[in-house]
Amino acid sequence: MNPYVFIVGCPRSGTTLLQRMVDAHPEIAVVFETHWIPRWFEKRRGLTPEGYVTPKLVGRLLENRRFKHLKIGREDLERLISPSEPVPYASFVTDIFDLHGEVAGKHLVGDKTPAYVRSVPTLHELWPETKFVHLIRDGRDVFLSLKNWSKTGSAAGRFATWAEDPAATTALWWKWNVRLGQEDGNPLGPDLYHEVRYEELVSEPAKACEALCSFLGLPYDEAMLLFHEGRERTDPDLDAKKAWRPVTAGLRVWESEMSAEEVERFEAAGGDLLDELGYPRTIPHPSLRTLEVSSRVHCSFTEDLRSQCHRLPERW
Repeated sequence: MNPYVFIVGCPRSGTTLLQRMVDAHPEIAVVFETHWIPRWFEKRRGLTPEGYVTPKLVGRLLENRRFKHLKIGREDLERLISPSEPVPYASFVTDIFDLHGEVAGKHLVGDKTPAYVRSVPTLHELWPETKFVHLIRDGRDVFLSLKNWSKTGSAAGRFATWAEDPAATTALWWKWNVRLGQEDGNPLGPDLYHEVRYEELVSEPAKACEALCSFLGLPYDEAMLLFHEGRERTDPDLDAKKAWRPVTAGLRVWESEMSAEEVERFEAAGGDLLDELGYPRTIPHPSLRTLEVSSRVHCSFTEDLRSQCHRLPERW
């Protein structure tokens, strides 16, 4: 049943690379960042209180800029709604993914939306058999990717503590995303939840893809490593994503690109998760001053999450 898989992870962890690799497989298409699926269900946008689809939802989708990537027209969308029988939201979205599969010429369809790492319970409620692939990356490289990103304000940069301490704020934001993904995903069991390390994906892509295909119940196909062919752009000013470069290790190296102060501040705030994931710390014993700043940032960041009605991980 579609959606067959959700590729999730803390934003700036390399989920676009993974999406392109899986989408290149001849049996599965992966939609690029819908963003609306769990949110509209939870807020009942275009739905009845019981979760059935109304005609308003069709209008909302057609106005949504991300929905246009699915290449589904109004007539096909309207046909999914029955005037005589209520259509559950889950069935409606499944039909949408099936239609996209027809367009893509593939029978399986997944979705890559990093932020869905915080929505696993809702998605599992809607589709109990859907799989989740959680991409995890060293948070210090996530910080480097985020630091000069034009959309930082939609990620860790939207928190009040960013102005005071971007490194510690990113560490907490990274930890918030990764912990929620793990705490919600692990109980689903190995048939439905699979973790991929970014570092392994770029250093041993064939091995990582073979393991991923085994989890997805698909035969490994070398096309996954050739996703870039015919799409590469030679403009030297483009980053790896926009240039459609092949799998490339070492695009960011926090050891040489982060200042000592940034490393200390990041590790003071996110060192416990670095330890759990096996990413060695550079500064295992931060200064008292750094720890005091980290504690203050943690309290403010947590208050921000609560004021915005965000869920906190159990281990926070």
